[in-house]
Amino acid sequence: MPTAPTVENADRSDDAEPTFRAAVPADVPSLVALVESAYRGEASRAGWTTEADLLAGQRTDADGVADVLARPDSVVLVAERAGELLACCHLERRPAAAYFGMFSVRPELQGGGLGRSVLARAELLARERWGLARMEMTVIEQRADLIAWYERRGYRRTGEYEPFPYGDERFGIPLRDDLRFERLVKTI
Repeated sequence: MPTAPTVENADRSDDAEPTFRAAVPADVPSLVALVESAYRGEASRAGWTTEADLLAGQRTDADGVADVLARPDSVVLVAERAGELLACCHLERRPAAAYFGMFSVRPELQGGGLGRSVLARAELLARERWGLARMEMTVIEQRADLIAWYERRGYRRTGEYEPFPYGDERFGIPLRDDLRFERLVKTI
Protein backbone atom coordinates (compact mmCIF):
# COMPACT_ATOMS: atom_id res chain seq x y z
CA MET A 1 0.00 0.00 0.00
CA PRO A 2 1.41 3.46 -0.87
CA THR A 3 2.52 5.64 1.99
CA ALA A 4 1.64 9.28 2.41
CA PRO A 5 4.34 11.70 1.28
CA THR A 6 6.64 13.11 3.91
CA VAL A 7 5.96 16.77 4.62
CA GLU A 8 9.06 18.81 5.38
CA ASN A 9 8.90 21.77 7.74
CA ALA A 10 11.33 24.62 7.24
CA ASP A 11 10.27 26.26 10.52
CA ARG A 12 11.40 23.58 12.98
CA SER A 13 13.82 25.87 14.81
CA ASP A 14 11.07 28.26 15.97
CA ASP A 15 9.11 26.62 18.80
CA ALA A 16 6.32 29.20 18.44
CA GLU A 17 5.55 28.02 14.91
CA PRO A 18 3.72 24.76 14.29
CA THR A 19 5.44 21.83 12.64
CA PHE A 20 3.79 20.07 9.74
CA ARG A 21 3.77 16.39 8.84
CA ALA A 22 1.68 13.80 7.07
CA ALA A 23 -0.79 12.01 9.34
CA VAL A 24 -0.40 8.29 9.99
CA PRO A 25 -3.02 5.69 10.98
CA ALA A 26 -2.23 6.15 14.69
CA ASP A 27 -3.50 9.76 14.33
CA VAL A 28 -7.04 8.71 13.36
CA PRO A 29 -8.67 9.10 16.83
CA SER A 30 -7.08 12.53 17.35
CA LEU A 31 -8.05 13.65 13.85
CA VAL A 32 -11.68 12.62 14.35
CA ALA A 33 -11.79 14.50 17.66
CA LEU A 34 -10.25 17.60 16.08
CA VAL A 35 -12.64 17.66 13.12
CA GLU A 36 -15.67 17.10 15.34
CA SER A 37 -14.60 19.84 17.77
CA ALA A 38 -14.11 22.36 14.97
CA TYR A 39 -17.51 21.88 13.34
CA ARG A 40 -20.12 20.16 15.47
CA GLY A 41 -21.70 20.46 18.87
CA GLU A 42 -21.33 23.06 21.58
CA ALA A 43 -17.51 22.83 21.70
CA SER A 44 -17.38 24.08 18.11
CA ARG A 45 -19.04 27.35 19.12
CA ALA A 46 -15.78 28.48 20.74
CA GLY A 47 -14.51 29.08 17.19
CA TRP A 48 -16.05 30.70 14.15
CA THR A 49 -16.11 27.68 11.80
CA THR A 50 -18.95 25.87 13.54
CA GLU A 51 -21.66 24.22 11.49
CA ALA A 52 -23.74 23.57 14.60
CA ASP A 53 -26.59 25.78 13.34
CA LEU A 54 -26.71 23.93 10.02
CA LEU A 55 -25.96 20.32 10.92
CA ALA A 56 -26.17 18.01 13.93
CA GLY A 57 -24.60 14.60 14.29
CA GLN A 58 -21.12 13.70 13.17
CA ARG A 59 -18.86 15.42 10.66
CA THR A 60 -16.66 12.37 10.17
CA ASP A 61 -15.77 9.07 11.80
CA ALA A 62 -12.74 6.84 12.26
CA ASP A 63 -13.54 4.71 9.20
CA GLY A 64 -13.85 7.79 7.00
CA VAL A 65 -10.57 9.28 8.19
CA ALA A 66 -8.76 5.93 7.88
CA ASP A 67 -10.11 5.64 4.32
CA VAL A 68 -8.75 9.08 3.42
CA LEU A 69 -5.33 8.16 4.84
CA ALA A 70 -5.22 4.95 2.81
CA ARG A 71 -6.05 6.51 -0.57
CA PRO A 72 -3.26 6.82 -3.11
CA ASP A 73 -2.42 10.42 -4.04
CA SER A 74 -3.89 11.60 -0.76
CA VAL A 75 -2.36 13.15 2.35
CA VAL A 76 -3.75 14.51 5.59
CA LEU A 77 -1.50 17.35 6.64
CA VAL A 78 -1.32 17.98 10.38
CA ALA A 79 0.00 21.01 12.23
CA GLU A 80 1.24 20.40 15.74
CA ARG A 81 3.26 22.08 18.45
CA ALA A 82 5.16 20.07 21.04
CA GLY A 83 3.38 16.94 19.81
CA GLU A 84 -0.09 18.46 20.27
CA LEU A 85 -2.43 18.34 17.26
CA LEU A 86 -3.58 21.87 16.41
CA ALA A 87 -5.00 21.68 12.89
CA CYS A 88 -5.34 19.47 9.84
CA CYS A 89 -6.46 19.35 6.24
CA HIS A 90 -6.85 16.69 3.59
CA LEU A 91 -5.32 17.04 0.13
CA GLU A 92 -6.08 14.71 -2.72
CA ARG A 93 -4.27 14.79 -6.03
CA ARG A 94 -6.70 14.83 -8.91
CA PRO A 95 -5.94 15.18 -12.62
CA ALA A 96 -6.50 18.94 -12.89
CA ALA A 97 -6.25 20.14 -9.28
CA ALA A 98 -5.58 19.30 -5.68
CA TYR A 99 -8.82 18.85 -3.74
CA PHE A 100 -8.69 20.51 -0.31
CA GLY A 101 -10.98 19.34 2.50
CA MET A 102 -11.34 18.23 6.12
CA PHE A 103 -9.81 21.58 7.12
CA SER A 104 -9.97 21.89 10.89
CA VAL A 105 -8.39 24.16 13.48
CA ARG A 106 -8.95 23.72 17.20
CA PRO A 107 -11.78 26.14 18.08
CA GLU A 108 -9.82 28.07 20.71
CA LEU A 109 -7.02 28.70 18.19
CA GLN A 110 -9.23 29.94 15.35
CA GLY A 111 -8.73 33.53 14.26
CA GLY A 112 -5.04 33.61 15.18
CA GLY A 113 -3.46 32.88 11.80
CA LEU A 114 -2.95 29.13 12.14
CA GLY A 115 -5.56 28.36 9.48
CA ARG A 116 -3.82 30.69 7.02
CA SER A 117 -0.54 28.85 7.70
CA VAL A 118 -2.12 25.44 7.12
CA LEU A 119 -3.79 26.58 3.90
CA ALA A 120 -0.53 28.10 2.62
CA ARG A 121 1.38 24.90 3.45
CA ALA A 122 -1.26 22.81 1.67
CA GLU A 123 -1.00 25.00 -1.44
CA LEU A 124 2.80 24.70 -1.35
CA LEU A 125 2.61 20.91 -1.07
CA ALA A 126 0.19 20.65 -4.00
CA ARG A 127 2.37 22.89 -6.15
CA GLU A 128 5.80 21.52 -5.25
CA ARG A 129 5.13 17.84 -4.57
CA TRP A 130 2.46 17.18 -7.17
CA GLY A 131 3.20 19.93 -9.70
CA LEU A 132 -0.39 21.14 -9.65
CA ALA A 133 -1.34 24.73 -10.38
CA ARG A 134 -4.88 24.70 -9.02
CA MET A 135 -6.68 24.00 -5.74
CA GLU A 136 -10.37 23.33 -5.44
CA MET A 137 -12.80 22.66 -2.64
CA THR A 138 -16.48 22.57 -1.86
CA VAL A 139 -18.02 24.66 0.92
CA ILE A 140 -21.59 24.68 2.18
CA GLU A 141 -23.14 27.64 0.36
CA GLN A 142 -24.76 28.94 3.56
CA ARG A 143 -21.29 29.40 5.13
CA ALA A 144 -20.92 32.97 3.85
CA ASP A 145 -18.32 33.86 6.51
CA LEU A 146 -16.14 30.90 5.57
CA ILE A 147 -16.50 31.53 1.83
CA ALA A 148 -15.49 35.16 2.41
CA TRP A 149 -12.40 33.96 4.34
CA TYR A 150 -11.38 31.80 1.36
CA GLU A 151 -12.04 34.66 -1.07
CA ARG A 152 -9.65 36.86 0.93
CA ARG A 153 -7.04 34.16 0.30
CA GLY A 154 -7.53 34.19 -3.45
CA TYR A 155 -10.22 31.54 -3.94
CA ARG A 156 -13.08 32.37 -6.24
CA ARG A 157 -16.64 31.17 -6.34
CA THR A 158 -17.47 29.22 -9.47
CA GLY A 159 -21.26 29.15 -9.29
CA GLU A 160 -20.98 25.35 -9.60
CA TYR A 161 -23.00 23.48 -6.99
CA GLU A 162 -23.27 19.95 -5.67
CA PRO A 163 -26.21 18.66 -3.64
CA PHE A 164 -25.82 17.99 0.06
CA PRO A 165 -26.04 14.21 0.74
CA TYR A 166 -29.39 14.32 2.55
CA GLY A 167 -30.22 10.99 4.15
CA ASP A 168 -26.58 9.97 4.67
CA GLU A 169 -25.94 10.60 8.36
CA ARG A 170 -22.19 9.98 7.87
CA PHE A 171 -22.09 13.63 6.83
CA GLY A 172 -24.38 14.93 9.56
CA ILE A 173 -28.04 15.51 10.19
CA PRO A 174 -29.22 18.62 8.31
CA LEU A 175 -31.11 21.19 10.35
CA ARG A 176 -32.46 22.86 7.20
CA ASP A 177 -33.57 21.70 3.78
CA ASP A 178 -31.66 24.08 1.49
CA LEU A 179 -28.04 23.00 1.98
CA ARG A 180 -25.74 22.56 -0.99
CA PHE A 181 -22.02 22.82 -1.71
CA GLU A 182 -20.37 25.46 -3.88
CA ARG A 183 -17.07 24.78 -5.63
CA LEU A 184 -14.27 27.27 -4.95
CA VAL A 185 -11.03 27.34 -6.97
CA LYS A 186 -7.66 29.07 -6.89
CA THR A 187 -4.65 29.12 -9.16
CA ILE A 188 -1.65 28.35 -6.94
